[in-house]
Parts: sequence; structure tokens; C-alpha cells
Amino acid sequence: MPDPIPSGDCAVLIQLDFGNAGFAERLDEFRLLAASAGTTVAAVVSGKRSRPDAATYAGKGKVVEIAEAVRLHNANVVIFNHELSPGQQRNLERELQCRVVDRTSLILDIFAQRARSHDGKLQVELAQLQHLATRLVRGWTHLERQKGGIGLRGPGEKQLETDRRLLGKRVALLKNKLKQFERQRAVRRRARTRSEVLAVSLVGYTNAGKSTLFNALTKAGAYAADKLFATLDTTSRRLFIEGAGQIVISDTVGFIRDLPHELVAAFHATLEETAQADLLLHVVDSASPDRDQQMAAVDAVLKSIGASDVPQIIVWNKIDASAAAAGVTLDEHGKIARVRVSAKTGAGLDLLRDALAGMAREKANT
Repeated sequence: MPDPIPSGDCAVLIQLDFGNAGFAERLDEFRLLAASAGTTVAAVVSGKRSRPDAATYAGKGKVVEIAEAVRLHNANVVIFNHELSPGQQRNLERELQCRVVDRTSLILDIFAQRARSHDGKLQVELAQLQHLATRLVRGWTHLERQKGGIGLRGPGEKQLETDRRLLGKRVALLKNKLKQFERQRAVRRRARTRSEVLAVSLVGYTNAGKSTLFNALTKAGAYAADKLFATLDTTSRRLFIEGAGQIVISDTVGFIRDLPHELVAAFHATLEETAQADLLLHVVDSASPDRDQQMAAVDAVLKSIGASDVPQIIVWNKIDASAAAAGVTLDEHGKIARVRVSAKTGAGLDLLRDALAGMAREKANT
């Protein structure tokens, strides 16, 4: 497998404008993604196009501009905030004489850095292998040293055929291991169902404050930082709610627009926890000017994993930054639709606990 983006790399970022809304917000997010991967942003190259160039995505003139930025800043990686085809990536690397990374590879690299649990690491590796399979050239024979006895090259077999066979065996091994973890999670879900404990999942755009809220509610001490995808592994804790008893609350991986489909597929077993929840707390960064688009991106992922019908309460987080007051908004049926809170200061958390208590009592009475 190709090496990940080394921490401390000097990068030139590329984002092209195809006339879609939210260009500035996407560029800000792109900078955060690059920083989260540990790279130093030396320059940003942008430009307008009607459509991607078939050979280099950016076009000949823009590639010359990018090459000049690479030389000027002595950059060793160029990162596109777009998905490149294998051919476009190879052409760009030949023209620029440095490594070229697309948005999908960047996100996969961040996930690889953040995964801590054994199954989380397996899911990330599977996603990386499935994505990079289309970019196979050479250099995959190290997989034969992986535990599991992957075989050696057969007589007369070309290197690329060997690489594909080794990759296929590794993918099959990872899928089998992940199925075991999926069965274990299914057992735990059945146990929770039998005990009639309310299962709550925190969902939301990356860096919306889910882990901070999780810690504020449960005192769990889960890792939280002002980074994109600060935590990946699902963490669950029991939480006692006055007047309602115990509930189980889970912190899940953050979503992002254009989330690579390889990650959605590889994390299917983990994301299934969200689809099986009784209630979703959709955490929103209320101070973000891009919050509506972020909410739409989260809803799109929820739909793709079969969780769009799970009841939701919108948690309007970071009111300390948006100057909003703590409070509750009801829907047309008189049910709580939104709670305004600050996970950082604790404002409004009592209202959120009351909302959870109401949902727990409702589940107990059904």
C-alpha cells in the first residue's frame, strides 16, 4: 500500500470553481482537512472551469500554474479538493513531478491516522484498499507478509496480476474479520432491546461538537479536539437521567459532504448502530455559516445507511459562539424538535436531558 501523507508535508492545495454554491466555505473546510492530515499549506491554487479536463482535471494552463507553485514553495505534495480518476492522477504526477492526492485519498488518510480500535483500523484499511485497487501499479507484494498466509506469485504471473491477487486476498480477510465484529455488535443490540433501554446516537457534521457534547453528558472523557474527524471509533456509555432511568448514548464518526463511498461501505457495520438507534441527536454547529449545507450532507449519509426514518432531535450546539439563547423549539405536534445548547459552557444541557427523559419514558410506555 502506498505510504500515507507524512506529517509535516508541504502541500499546494487545488480547488476549482465549477459554479456551485458555497465555494468559500468548501475552501475553508479543505484547509482544515489538510491541516488535520498534518500538512503545512504552502499555497492555494484556484480557478474557474465549466467542467473538469479529461486528462489532468485542471487543464494545461492551470497545471503550469500549479507546477510553478510547487517549485516556488518547494512543495512535495499537491492535494485536490476533488475526486481524480486514476489516469488524471498519473498524468498530474508526471507533469508536476511530485505526489498528487485527491479528496478521497486525503479523507482516507485522516481516518487512518485517527482510528484507534482494532475494528476501526480494519475498516479504514479495507476502505483504503478498495479505493486504491483502481490505482494499482506495483508495490503491493508487502501484503504477503501480513498475518493470514497470503500466497506468493505463481509461475509466469505478472507483477500486476500478483498485486491484484494479494490485494484481493487481503480484502477478503478484512471483510471476514469485520463480519465477526458485526455479529458481536448485533448481540449487544439485541441485549439492549430486551432491556428496553433507550438507545441514542449522536450524529452530525465533523467538528460540530459531538464528542464535547458526549463528554458533557456522560463525563466519559472521550477525545475531543478542534479538528476534522478528531474521533472515529464509536464509544457508548450508560447515562442516568433523573425521572427516566438509564439510557445508552453513543458517539459516532462525524460526517462530511462528499464522504467517500468506500468509507460508507467499510464503516457500514459501525454506522448500522446509528440506523438501529431509537433516537438520533443531530448535532449542528450553529455558528457555522455553512450549517444548512452541513445538515443536508448529514441527512444524505443517514439516508444512505437506512437511518433517515429514525426520530431526530436537532441539537443547536455552540450557542456561546452564535450568541443564541438556550431554549427549546417544538414541532407542529408539540414535540421537541430542536434544543439550543453549548456543550462547551453547559448552557441548555438541562433542557436536553429533559428531552431525553421524555423520549425514554415514551419508549418505556410503548
